[in-house]
Amino acid sequence: MTMLDRRQILQSAALGGAVAMQPSSARARPSSGHARDIARTAPFLLARDGTRLFVQDWGSGRPILFLSAWTFHSNVWGSHAATLGAHGYRCVIPDRRGHGRSDVPGTGYDLETMVDDLSIIIDRLDLRDMVVVAHSMGAFEAARYCARQGKNRVSRLVLAAPATPFSTRTADNPEGWPAEAIAAQTQLIAQDFPRWIGENEAPFFTPDTPQETRAWIKTMMTSVALPVALLTRAATSAADVRLDLKEITCPTLIVHGDKDVSAPLPVTGARTARLIPNAKLIVYQDAPHGLILTHRDRFLSDLLAFLRT
Repeated sequence: MTMLDRRQILQSAALGGAVAMQPSSARARPSSGHARDIARTAPFLLARDGTRLFVQDWGSGRPILFLSAWTFHSNVWGSHAATLGAHGYRCVIPDRRGHGRSDVPGTGYDLETMVDDLSIIIDRLDLRDMVVVAHSMGAFEAARYCARQGKNRVSRLVLAAPATPFSTRTADNPEGWPAEAIAAQTQLIAQDFPRWIGENEAPFFTPDTPQETRAWIKTMMTSVALPVALLTRAATSAADVRLDLKEITCPTLIVHGDKDVSAPLPVTGARTARLIPNAKLIVYQDAPHGLILTHRDRFLSDLLAFLRT
């Protein structure tokens, strides 16, 4: 298990200059349709309501689509894309609406709209035989899309520290958190988001995670408008994808840390693995919720091994 170090951060920042990772506009190959050519070379795609969605599209070969955690945006996957591009994969990384370089409309932060945005990106780029890699909140979007729209497009699914299947405690979901506890946390976020991030920073990382990485992630989170953060949190807190998970038929890999405080393994990753018919769960000892960064090398090794099976 190798921690994300400064060299890896610099490699991520230099992604655009990596030989194996030339942007698609610089080396796009002819396709069967002019519309797909335009979609591949344009950094923005239009959602159904006209919202511009920013999409990073690197490399060539079998596509891997990355979905980010709550209040994260596409740059968090830069180092992963650099590595996977060198292994011959095409990496497609969207900013969900309200995040990163995508537009920030006043509406559309419910799960159905976010999944529709995702579907439009996949259709416009004509992604097939696709691997979906989702972290944390992204697992809700991945589960809904794979179950209802993506069966002919998604061939592998990877969930890293998924927050699924259902966060709120109900009569038939006793493992969830009480609605009052979720509301209390939401109120703290609404009152002082930077302070809430600071108070929850330590368990998200490992003790030896560099301060540069911590500062980068905190800046990324606070760059999201607070109303967007609150609306997307509310959407996923209420989302129930238990039935969706049961409908997923593609081979699925779930990696989760046993020191995850944000999405404790017994109530999220372990339950998610039991609900997906063809799922494999790998538990990382002492790994936190931010394992895609703190355990980056092991995560990429497990991902590549899974893709080769």
